[in-house]
This record gives sequence, C-alpha cells and structure tokens, in this order.
Amino acid sequence: MNICSTTGCKVKAIPGIYQLVDGAVSVSKLRDVQIEDLLGRDQIKVNLDEVHSFVHEKVVMVTGGGGSIGSELCRQIAKDEPKMLIIFDIYENNAYDIQMELKRKYGDKLNLVTLIGSVRNTSRIEWVLDKYRPEIIYHAAAHKHVPLMEDSPNEAIKNNVMGTYKLATAAIKYGVKRFVLISTDKAVNPTSLMGASKRLCEMVVQMMNRKSLANAQAKAIDGIVPPHTEFVAVRFGNVLGSNGSVIPLFREQIAAGGPVTVTDKNIIRYFMTIPEAVSLVLQASYYAKGGEIFVLDMGEPVRIDDMARNLIKLSGYIPDVDIKIEYTGLRPGEKLYEEMLMSEEGLKETPNKLIHIGEPIQMDDALFETQIQKLDEASYHESSNIKEIVAEVVTTYHPDLTSHDQAGSGTEIFQNDPEAVNFKS
Repeated sequence: MNICSTTGCKVKAIPGIYQLVDGAVSVSKLRDVQIEDLLGRDQIKVNLDEVHSFVHEKVVMVTGGGGSIGSELCRQIAKDEPKMLIIFDIYENNAYDIQMELKRKYGDKLNLVTLIGSVRNTSRIEWVLDKYRPEIIYHAAAHKHVPLMEDSPNEAIKNNVMGTYKLATAAIKYGVKRFVLISTDKAVNPTSLMGASKRLCEMVVQMMNRKSLANAQAKAIDGIVPPHTEFVAVRFGNVLGSNGSVIPLFREQIAAGGPVTVTDKNIIRYFMTIPEAVSLVLQASYYAKGGEIFVLDMGEPVRIDDMARNLIKLSGYIPDVDIKIEYTGLRPGEKLYEEMLMSEEGLKETPNKLIHIGEPIQMDDALFETQIQKLDEASYHESSNIKEIVAEVVTTYHPDLTSHDQAGSGTEIFQNDPEAVNFKS
C-alpha cells in the first residue's frame, strides 16, 4: 500500500480474485481506498449471539436515532428482530432517512416507530415512554461539536445534561429495564465544555442507578429486590465517517484542491469505524449490571497529520506539492490527545478483551442534585459564567486550559501527564 501511494496514481481496492471468478462481485465493485483500510488492525469482532439474545423480542428505543451513531445502532438492532424499534430524534430529515432505509430492507417484518421530539421536553418524553414502554433505551442524542459548544455552552447543558437527566428520570418512572448512555473519551479530564457536559451525563447515569436500586430495595419482599432500571455508560473515542468528523472534511478539502487543514502537527486521536463502535456498545450493554462506565479499547492512537497525508497520497496527489497542508492551531476546548480513563477509576475486564469497566467514582448524590438544579436554572437564563459553574461540579474540567498548556508532542504528553491513564498499561 505504501509503495502504491508513491506512484502518483489513484489507489483503489478490488474484490478477492475468487469472488470475481464465482460472480459474487464484479469489477464494477472497485472502490476508493478508505482511510479505515489503513488503521493497521483487524476488524473488531463481538459475540453476535449475546447481542441477539439481549435485544431479540425487546422494545428498544434509540434517542438521536437519525445521527451517525444512532442510525447504526438502529441498523444493528433491526437485524436482531426486536419486538419494536423506536427511532426518536429532533432532526426530521435524519430520522426520515434511517426510517426509509429500514423499511426498504425489512418491510413489515420490522415493527418500526419513528418519532420526532427532543429529550429536553419532559412531557414529550413521558408521553413516548408511557405509550410504548421501551425495555431498553440507547441514549445517543447529544450536541457533540466541541468548538460549537464552546460558543453555545448553555445549549450543551440544556440538551446533553438536562436531556439525559429528564430521560433518565422518566426511564425509572416508566419501568425501563436498561438505560445505556453513549459517552466519549472527551469526558475524561475535559478541556472542552462539550466534554465536561458528557462527564456530567455520566455522573447523572451513575447517580440514577443508585437511586433506582435504592427505590427497588425499599420495595423488597423477603429480601427479593424487584426489577429496576439499570443505568450504564459506554465511553469511546472518534468514529470514522461520523457527522462532522475529520475524514469527510479532508475528502471535501482534497476534492476542492486543498488546502487540507490540520489543527496541530502532533494532535492524536483514537479511531474506530462506526459499525465497530456500535457493535461494542451493544455487547457492553449485554454485560451491564448497573452503574458501570464501559471503556472501549480503541487500539493505538493515530496522528491526524499522518491520516491527512495518507489520504492525500491515496487520492493520487503529493502532500505539500499538489495539495497543501495547513496547520491552523488548536481550537477552543481541543486537546492534543484524548484519554479514555480518569486515574481514580481503575479497570476491570469483561469476557470481550476490547471492553473494560471503569470503577464508579464516589460522589455526594444529594449535593449533585442541587448542582444539577443550579446548572439547569443558569443555562435557561443564558448564564455568561456557565463554564465556571460546570467547573465547580466537574473538578477535572479546566475551561481555561489553552493550547500553550499542551505544548510539545502529543505522545510525550500522553506518557508523562499524571492524570492520563493509558488503559492498555
């Protein structure tokens, strides 16, 4: 592949010769080489039987079901024949697209309900949960763009934090069996408001799990605790090709003749394909017992500059000659590196070596409830100091951290920062 990329020709991938001979595929299936072809590792595998047994014949709801992660969740859940699949999204175009895709593929075999609504709207959430009684909720709805949330921080609190809080409260009220939050590595020692908001979401989930368990224990008869809502979170890094991610941007920039923009020569990220990430989310939710934060092993981090240069080469161009690369500087809230685990969380293994469990961190739930109320009120009053209020709650959040605080090589910082824990070690 490296030799081919130096020829100046556009590189394409072709099917295996036996597939061509037996007619399974044709030469028309030649495709452009994808950057995921160069991640340097095998495709991640999960136990499909476990995933199937978990969602088969269940009523499953996916919030943000039209988004890049949410829509792939819907695709993989649909394969396992749920009793009902509920797509819930505020953006009607995305919801329509995945609805039509699943209808074309499954027709009447899939009991599909597509609903428009916001997780910020308590009455809408309660109406949906009361009417359809989902047994499993995958909560993927969130504002996720780091620079945009730096400029609209109150919206991140309203949507990410309060949306999760309202949905989780309703989940307990209407007897949801399992609630799975889609979280991010940006929640660990966050420098961005978006990352801090997702850390707050994780805290909400862990608090709600304790509340749900306590409510059930109070109703125990002869020591038998009745069923209750189990809350978990799954934390992973960047997914290739997701909405707003770097690879689609690079492709657009290359198609336009450049320049390709990279924020910093040393910036590194963990990457996984969307199907890989979602399959691990589904298996992690099978392992859940309540209160865990599952951490996905994303492999080795990839330098974004290398990714950009490889993509330029595979498109038939020479970096810095045919297509210029410009370094624009870290954006507000952006890190040179991402961490998957806070130092105090520790790790436990699961049967899948790529899925780990971070230990819950002790917290004062009563105090956290009052802090959530304060954040709610502040965000709806468009508070100018919302970041400072968040920093009081998420003590690992440093909103004033700038790119100068992260000078040097991303690899060096990752190895030397005492707060950073490489979960492989």
